[in-house]
Amino acid sequence: IYTFVAIFTVSFILLLIARCSPDEWRNPYPCDAEYDYLENRFTVSNTLWFSIGTLMQQGSDVSPSAISTRLVSGIWWFFTLILISSYTANLAAFLTVEKLVNPIETAEDLAKQTKIKYGLVSGGSTEQFFRESTIPIYQAMWKFMISNPEVFAKNSQDGIDRVKSESYAFFMESTSIEYTVQRECNLTQIGGLLDNKGYGIGLPEG
Repeated sequence: IYTFVAIFTVSFILLLIARCSPDEWRNPYPCDAEYDYLENRFTVSNTLWFSIGTLMQQGSDVSPSAISTRLVSGIWWFFTLILISSYTANLAAFLTVEKLVNPIETAEDLAKQTKIKYGLVSGGSTEQFFRESTIPIYQAMWKFMISNPEVFAKNSQDGIDRVKSESYAFFMESTSIEYTVQRECNLTQIGGLLDNKGYGIGLPEG
């Protein structure tokens, strides 16, 4: 809205100055020296067209002749240059999608650093997996967790809340992670599956 106000304000000032400036009044028929009627090209419509054309960086066929109108036009040109340059820079920055580099891509990356703590639900199947694992990297992660008992979560929701409020990574079943990520836009799943387990439904015979 401020841009429209500026357009109409500059157009009004330019129209007023052009009407008061003798250099803007010209003979529409220069070949007829005896023609007494003078015209001013800065009419209401032409002045608006001049201001809008300048803002759109397209120019206009109406050009100022007097020093006063040229001064106003120069100020308006400089203002529109700054305005368009700022708009272009902000638009480019807004449309540029910066790719965030995630330092943690796998469980191995998590085990090699100390800034982000990691844990799981105490007494769950995920704890059993790490405790009984024969893979060295998982054994090292399990040693870290039992050496820092505060990383164990009471339940899944407790672990999720800690992920959102701390520098904390939480191990849980993939189905639960996918369900949570779909509903929590600020959470994500990193890396592949650590283990595969099957699920079955127990029913009575007959």
